[in-house]
Amino acid sequence: MTDRLLPSSKALTIATEVRRRIVDREWRQGDRIPDEAALAVEFGVARATVNKALQLLADEGLLDRKRRAGTHVTINPARKATFTIPIVREQIEAAGMVYSHRVVAQKIRPAPAEIAARMGEPEGAAMIHLRTVHFGDAKPFQLEDRWINPRAAPGVEAVDFQRNNPNEWLVRNYPWLRGQLAFSAENADARDARLLETRQGTALLILQRTTWNDLGAITSVRLAFHPGYCMVAIP
Repeated sequence: MTDRLLPSSKALTIATEVRRRIVDREWRQGDRIPDEAALAVEFGVARATVNKALQLLADEGLLDRKRRAGTHVTINPARKATFTIPIVREQIEAAGMVYSHRVVAQKIRPAPAEIAARMGEPEGAAMIHLRTVHFGDAKPFQLEDRWINPRAAPGVEAVDFQRNNPNEWLVRNYPWLRGQLAFSAENADARDARLLETRQGTALLILQRTTWNDLGAITSVRLAFHPGYCMVAIP
């Protein structure tokens, strides 16, 4: 992990501690918590790092942040969904199958307007574009069409993704502070059908996921799952 990633790790540590204080009722609903400057001194970090941590908890619905009024513990906080990014290799091996992956295409390309807008980056920004198929017992399990932002993942250009699958490598090397995801159903186009070894027009479960750290959007990926895939939500 490079030094540039330390703020993300510190922000997550601060968020975990603040969350604990709220859950343990050291800070009760409606309480105003110490300001960013005071917390920066307490944790020995820059004020910007504290800001990232508190914003993460505000996004979870635990904190109410208002300019001039300060930051308060939310009264009757609404529960918001949280998610973890699964490592595909572990999913496949847990199902008793042998994992493998193949990078179908990899190149540095200017981000098209749709991708740039989703990631909050300038249109035309240079990014790594990857298409990867994950296999279980040599049968297609998941297809990913991924854009990686080198500015938020420094050093990524040197990674050999033929040996290190991008899903696992990014999860283990670049912690994310927030993310967005959306599910949809789409009919397989010619490329999806060919790579997933199914018929064109077959209904597929699609997940679109984008993650950010304190440097910007790390990656945006479209996941297409083989027909019959079942996603189980654990409360």
